Amino acid sequence: MSDEEITCFVADDHPVVAELVAKYLAEHGIAVGGTARDGAEALAAIAELRPTVALLDLRMPRFGGIDVARRLHGSGSRTAVILYTGYGETEHLLNALDAGVRGIVQKEAPLEEVLRAVHTVAEGRVYIDPILSPILVSPQAAGRLKTLTGRQREVLACIADGLTTDEVAKALFISPDTVRVHLRNAMATLEADTRTHAVAKAIRQSLIM
Repeated sequence: MSDEEITCFVADDHPVVAELVAKYLAEHGIAVGGTARDGAEALAAIAELRPTVALLDLRMPRFGGIDVARRLHGSGSRTAVILYTGYGETEHLLNALDAGVRGIVQKEAPLEEVLRAVHTVAEGRVYIDPILSPILVSPQAAGRLKTLTGRQREVLACIADGLTTDEVAKALFISPDTVRVHLRNAMATLEADTRTHAVAKAIRQSLIM
């Protein structure tokens, strides 16, 4: 997806942070539709604007970023959510991915990392800040790991790269129906309700890279 096609909404309870990030993204070709300082305001704006990506602070008045992501996910919204957080606790990160979050970036990271995350999730892939990756394979997270077959991992890895069912079938030299079977079984194993959710869980559990 080209920069001209990517739209973004930014929400943070610190207006200065929101404006700084929005300005940086705009200067680098991302169309920023607006900013908000609380989750309820962000949720309403995202529902109206339908941006490609929403960059949300973890903790905001009324709804936090995870709550907004969960509500968007439940409504069938196509906006990909990136959690922008100063917190690195495993439980927060696991809850975010379970809520349908497509990207997680630490606030300590340079703004280039935010831009990279926006591009990645806009392309249909999942982005995890490199600083946070070790946390997601901690003993606490490992206790939730599920087993996938090799072929299921290959299918999810292709989907994580943004491939359609037909493209996955072509890449793996199998039929589209076989792709769907592997995907359905992987979703059942991971207790995921959508293919995006399955990919997020698989990445979180280091089942695919």
